[in-house]
Amino acid sequence: MLVGCNGYEKLLKSNDYEAKYNAAMKYYEDNSFSKAIQLFENLTLHYRDKQHSENINWYYAQALLKEKDYFSAAHQFKRFARQFPYSDHVEEAAFMSAYCKYLESPSYSLDQTLTKEAIGEFEQFAERWPSSVRMAEVNRYIDEMREKLMRKDYEIAYGYYFIEEYHAAYESLKTFINLYPDAPMREDAMFYMLHSGFLYAKNSREDKKYERLQQVVNDFDRFSSSFTQSKHLAQAQRIYTDTRALMAETEQGK
Repeated sequence: MLVGCNGYEKLLKSNDYEAKYNAAMKYYEDNSFSKAIQLFENLTLHYRDKQHSENINWYYAQALLKEKDYFSAAHQFKRFARQFPYSDHVEEAAFMSAYCKYLESPSYSLDQTLTKEAIGEFEQFAERWPSSVRMAEVNRYIDEMREKLMRKDYEIAYGYYFIEEYHAAYESLKTFINLYPDAPMREDAMFYMLHSGFLYAKNSREDKKYERLQQVVNDFDRFSSSFTQSKHLAQAQRIYTDTRALMAETEQGK
């Protein structure tokens, strides 16, 4: 029978670790995860490389997961996989560590550190257990998070264009295009790169202007051949015409 509040507090402070273990497992089975977590956490400090240690660490991670403390659960599952590499649960622990980080991965507009960590752990999982029944899930989660990173990188690159930081915009958009060749916003990215490159070249110092304008011509050729029906094509052609005119003026001024 589960103990009352006073009894629970006494149990937490007691040195009867077997009673703590039995109570923690009972709380877990009865879905009293917050109480189970406190006892499991306390038990991990006592049962190091001793009887019950693997069970304690495994159910501690599971209880954190069921309490939706995904950040702590990820840490505990990862710790379990390191501490018990020959456990029957090690594959599941490695998966759950990555999955909990996936669950904690924020909206694309926020910092994506956890997203990158989750992708890295899922990739390590795929390398170690390529035949796992979890592989379909793993690939789906990786694709989903890579799309999130893609949107984040695009918003950053476009943000430079929006605030008229054209050199930074050009370099960021070029990196984005190279990194995500199949991105759905590739057409827009290539156009904004073209426009950024033109505005950057136009305002460059004289000894660099012609070379940078030539790069705009090259970028236009790639854009116009890739997107023959683009909504940006008319504006891109005006950029091309203006670029050629500036190149002619630059050559005359030499």
